[in-house]
Amino acid sequence: MTTKIVKLQPTPGYVLVFPKESEKKTASGIVLPDSHEEKPQKGEVLAVGADQVSESGVKISAPCKKGDVIVYKEWGGNEYKEGDEEYLFIKFEDILAVVGK
Repeated sequence: MTTKIVKLQPTPGYVLVFPKESEKKTASGIVLPDSHEEKPQKGEVLAVGADQVSESGVKISAPCKKGDVIVYKEWGGNEYKEGDEEYLFIKFEDILAVVGK
């Protein structure tokens, strides 16, 4: 993946993610057609917003850091396009897991 440096700072409670493309081939080697494509659910964190403050005043920290690969909810995030690249702003609560290295 070529990660372009983006000068966007997410607001509190959000992370900026570069979605990873899903495999177009099954484990047995069958090539899937473009019509089978699903939205990616995994991506690299490019920037992390400040801690979110809940209505009750509790600080909620990001569950990940810049450079982490995360798994997020299938329809989570707000799309943002700059040039040919597409990015997602994902809420802290829509992050399901941080992928181990």
